[in-house]
Amino acid sequence: MCSFQLSPTITTERLTLRAPALADAPKLAAQCADFSIPRMTTRMPWPFRLEDAQGFVEKVTQADPGKHQAFVVDHPTFGPVGVVGLHAHDRFPELGYWIGRSHWGRGYATEAVRAALSWARHQWKQKVIQAGHFADNHASAGVLVKSGFLYTGDVVMKHSIARGEDVPTRMMVWIA
Repeated sequence: MCSFQLSPTITTERLTLRAPALADAPKLAAQCADFSIPRMTTRMPWPFRLEDAQGFVEKVTQADPGKHQAFVVDHPTFGPVGVVGLHAHDRFPELGYWIGRSHWGRGYATEAVRAALSWARHQWKQKVIQAGHFADNHASAGVLVKSGFLYTGDVVMKHSIARGEDVPTRMMVWIA
């Protein structure tokens, strides 16, 4: 039986991926107050408030670390700039992430996603991870492709809480 670290830390060239803490909630909430973040996710409500960020942190700190891991993407100058997570889903774990708008275009998402995938491969011993992006989220498509994901050809409808509707989602897979 494997045991998993409750709060692993991953260090990349420019970032640290670490366990979320309640102290992160105000910064996370402020970034997600920009509708461009929640509208591209399935689980974030709109409007996104401090209570939502606090609830997220509480939920992930209580999750089974063998099935769910969430990391705050922490920059040494800016502090928390986003979140990347892996959670048990169907046959293979699913990856999700977001980066605050003021940090877009700097490669942080790709760097964080690649680090999380490496962690999942080495610590969780996962050989396959799935992900999806809303069909209108071209930036996320680029991040996933640069991180080694391949399109499966499946487009499924996934509900976006923030949008209040089902959204066409292009499914992808990463194979170690």
